[in-house]
Order: sequence, then structure tokens, then C-alpha cells
Amino acid sequence: MKTPTLVVMAAGMGSRYGGLKQIDPVGPNGEIIMDYSIYDAIKAGFGKVVFIIKEENEEIFKEAIGSRIEKLIDTAYVFQKIDNLPAGYNVPEGRVKPWGTGHAVLCCRDVVDTPFAVINADDFYGATSFKVLFDFLKDAEDSEGKYKYSMAGFVLENTLTENGHVARGICTVDSDGYLKEIHERTKIQKFENGAKYTEDGENWVSIPEGSTVSMNTWGFTPSLFKELEVAFPKFLDASKENILKAEYFLPSVIDNLISENKATVKVLPSKERWYGVTYKEDKPVVNQAIRDLIKEGVYPEKLWGNK
Repeated sequence: MKTPTLVVMAAGMGSRYGGLKQIDPVGPNGEIIMDYSIYDAIKAGFGKVVFIIKEENEEIFKEAIGSRIEKLIDTAYVFQKIDNLPAGYNVPEGRVKPWGTGHAVLCCRDVVDTPFAVINADDFYGATSFKVLFDFLKDAEDSEGKYKYSMAGFVLENTLTENGHVARGICTVDSDGYLKEIHERTKIQKFENGAKYTEDGENWVSIPEGSTVSMNTWGFTPSLFKELEVAFPKFLDASKENILKAEYFLPSVIDNLISENKATVKVLPSKERWYGVTYKEDKPVVNQAIRDLIKEGVYPEKLWGNK
């Protein structure tokens, strides 16, 4: 068994939140959301953490969490650079934003050689989410000509904010618990009569109550890197008309692998409630949730003791 690795996507600046939200304290002793994710991951059994960050944020990131985590678990840093492109491709004039989650994970290909989980830095997933991912990954091997992947599946209603819209992957799961397809919806909002999404900002489509959603909480074998590498230039070629804003979404790559019968994705149900700081108004909710979990004994008040 190769001890699984945790990959943390932390390169986004959080445009809706307005700042480097990944390092905004939410715990009683200055803990940030990543502290709780890494605490849960270490407890579950993960042996290494890889942070994907912007190079210009390296110093502030290490000061906020990296230097502390390095004492607790094998730690590596990867820079998501906009000019990290396939041979023959250049950064289009006017493109300033990163290339998206698929590109972020691809940037890890030289430092990850074990089965690995992928999470967002600014989302709170809960302890059981890391436990189910670790239990799958510790024995994960590709076989029968297929990649064996997994995904923590959350209940839609447990992942919404009261303060605006969120992006989620809406999933279709078969009777055996495997992902059939996933559709990335970048604008989902809570209404009195349920959750809805819009593609154009005007027409809203209802989402069935209890739907399974992806929170970019995945379990992969290293075979994914080859597929991300192959699909990236295809994405760039197909996105020429919207090249300044187009994003290489990880779920889209997975959806294609499923439809091509190259991969299976086991959906690992998680009843955990998501917390995150998509908007500044979300922060008091996260603060209170952490305090409640401490009272319930899920976390110690001082997460890392005297470290």
C-alpha cells in the first residue's frame, strides 16, 4: 500500500470574497479552514500534503499555514502558473486568471506518485469526508483496463450559502453507487422553493431536492495526470472563442473519461455539512460552526496543541 496524498487547491484569490480567503482565520486560536481539513486528513491516515498556490503568495501562505504544517506531515508546494502550457501554446494577450481546477491538478504531476485526494482550500468538508476517501485510496489500483477513481458526494442542500450563489457539480449516480455524469453549474442559488441554477443570469432551472453534488473532493490514482495532459491542448483548441475566461474544469475531464468508458468513479456518500467563505457574510456562520464542533468534542479548542 502506498500512503495516499492530499492535494489542496489554494491558488484562487476569491474574487467574490475580496482577498486571500484561504488564510482568513475561522477558529478560536487563529486556525484557518485548511487547518481543519489537514487535521482531519492526518487523522484519517494521509501521509503527505501538496499545496497548489500562486508563486507570488508563497511567503504569506507559508507564514499562515505552511510552516506549521511542515512539522506535522510531509509537505510540498506547487505553483499554478498561467504560462505552464503544452508545447506550442502561449498565454493569450489579456488572459490573467488561472486555467482552472484541471490545470491546477496537472501542475502536481511531478510531486505526486501515490493515490491522492483533491480538495479546495477554502471549503470545510468534515472528518468523515476524509475518512471515506482515505479508505478508498489506500487500496486504489487501476484494473480491468479502467481507472478506479472516487468522489465524496454531498447532499445539495448541505452545501448552499444564504448569501449568494455557488458553483457545484450536479451528479447523476447509478444504482450501484457509481457516477454516471457530472455537470458543472457555476451559479446555483437557494430560493424559498428550493435550489436553482442559471446559465444566463435570467432563466432559473430547479434542481431536485437531495441531489448529489461534487465539491471538488476527489480520489484519484496517478493515471489521472496522463489524461489531464492529453485533454488540456484539446480544451485550449476548443476554447479559442472564449480563451480569456474559459476554465479547464476537473469535473469535465472526469465526465469525459466516464463517457468514454475509461474510468469508474465510486461516489462515497458524505452527510457532512459544507461550510465555506464564498462571501464575507459567510464568515460568522463558519466561526459559529467551528465553535459548535469544538463544543461537541469533534475538534480540540487549540487544534494543534502547543505546535
